[in-house]
Amino acid sequence: MEVYRTHNCNELSVKDVDKKVILSGWVHRIRDHGGVLFIDLRDHYGITQVVIDPDSKDFVTAEKLRSEWCIQIIGKVKLRDHELINRNLSTGEIEVFIETTKILTKADDLPIPVFGDLEYPEETRLKYRFLDLRRDGLHKNMVLRSNVISSIRQEMWKIGFNEFQTPILTASSPEGARDFLVPSRLNKGKFYALPQAPQQFKQLIMMGGFDKYFQIAPCFRDEDPRSDRSPTDFYQLDIEMSFVSQKDVLDTVKPVIENIFKQYAGTKKVESEWPLISYENSMLWYGCDKPDLRNPIKMQIVSDIFRDSGFAVFADILKNHGTEIKAIPAPGGGSRNFCDRMNSYAQKEGLPGMGYIFWREVDGKINAAGPLAKNIGEEKSEIIRKQLNLNIGDAAFFLGGKPSNFDAFSARARIHIGNQLKLINEDVFAFAWIVDFPMYEKVEEEDTIDFSHNPFSMPQGGINALTGDPLKVKGYQYDLACNGYELLSGAIRNHELDTLYKAFELAGYSKNEVSSKFQGITEGLKFGPPPHGGCALGIDRMIMLLAEEENIREVIMFPMNQRGEDVMMNAPSIPSNQQLRELNVKLIETES
Repeated sequence: MEVYRTHNCNELSVKDVDKKVILSGWVHRIRDHGGVLFIDLRDHYGITQVVIDPDSKDFVTAEKLRSEWCIQIIGKVKLRDHELINRNLSTGEIEVFIETTKILTKADDLPIPVFGDLEYPEETRLKYRFLDLRRDGLHKNMVLRSNVISSIRQEMWKIGFNEFQTPILTASSPEGARDFLVPSRLNKGKFYALPQAPQQFKQLIMMGGFDKYFQIAPCFRDEDPRSDRSPTDFYQLDIEMSFVSQKDVLDTVKPVIENIFKQYAGTKKVESEWPLISYENSMLWYGCDKPDLRNPIKMQIVSDIFRDSGFAVFADILKNHGTEIKAIPAPGGGSRNFCDRMNSYAQKEGLPGMGYIFWREVDGKINAAGPLAKNIGEEKSEIIRKQLNLNIGDAAFFLGGKPSNFDAFSARARIHIGNQLKLINEDVFAFAWIVDFPMYEKVEEEDTIDFSHNPFSMPQGGINALTGDPLKVKGYQYDLACNGYELLSGAIRNHELDTLYKAFELAGYSKNEVSSKFQGITEGLKFGPPPHGGCALGIDRMIMLLAEEENIREVIMFPMNQRGEDVMMNAPSIPSNQQLRELNVKLIETES
């Protein structure tokens, strides 16, 4: 039986000097030094330098080698001269002198190089993903992914959770995105849905008498792509527990996540204090429900100061119902140059601009400067400075109107200011629990009420809370934010059938619709369900943070492109007529 290798390419060291070894791998790089060939041989584990000189009987074979040819060499381990030691390689103290070389497979001219970090078009990288995966950075990301998932399993088993698998073909469920539908061959005209999440199944597992469930679950959502979201499928750590409160769930998952981050965070600090922030305060202070707490800027409402003030624009805005004036502090931004740059930034984002005040020293006193300060006067400017805890050399920017119209921009502006003034601590992972989410939101275009979060959540106050204004109902729902990303989402579930029917009724669903769409849940709630709750953590997004990547595709083995296409496997593709007949499906051509 052929032995392809006795060692891998990251294994040899000074203790192996004079050993005869067999190595197999890819030709990473070739260097010709006066006729002597130095070849970096690479495999999954690392790189070993192998050497052959013109006197070797296999030199003619070695001269033919090209990048990414797969080869096997037999040779003897030698110690490198001290001045030639490569401290960047774990095998850098030795090299292998080749006695024989065997070409296992050849490679065509490469569409993308494996050696080096040159950027190539994404479509090319995705089409030749198998080559892209050989590149050092991406290869390490995939190993990190494997190790993180292994560690997650160990953490969950350690605290008494059972791992169960839930179906991939199921019924459609309103999880907030479009379903991927799969036609049924045996049930003509009917379709399965790929699960957006195992939501109903994990609740039914609790109703089945199990206490602690988890799964590394594949989820499928037909969504528009973002840098931190796959347009087709993703993986999550799915968790459910019986007889728990919201606090129980948070206290259970925090050590798991914290331990994973500490294990793989490298030199970054993992903050141990995870503040509990209400959704309302998160929107007020940060303009979003996934705040980046590495940025110390916290926004405040200053409406009362501008009401009936000398600044007519803001005073007039505040005459309208539901409006407010929000201030964004900018510690260290107290110069006209910076304020003008921020005003230009706002204009590029589609706003007319931003009002601002900056504070400087004049004749030994604190002086408020800028057009806004002139309009409202020194006294009101000083009230603002003290409220925002600012000083000489600082500034504040102001936005007015309905919060829903400027929250998204205020969140971006807060981050932009933090980056420009170097206020963001890049060396930490900072977490925050966001709680007390509203159960419902108004759909303005249709003048209706819909769920704003998970529809199976328990309303705070139970069924009695559902008799008043739906927009004031809060749910036992919680998210975990980390460095500006939503990392986890969860809820205490609605385990009372009457409360569930009432909750869906407010969103426009009849009792019959609920029973039909969610037959498993509604039947399960009739037979003594336990109080239960859980959450789901985005594994791809967590690994993206740990790998310090800005795009989620850099931590997924075979991702789709921006249009949800797999250009390597040519998917999606047009089915054959035979397949369509078997499924009783007919394609209708539409004008593009």
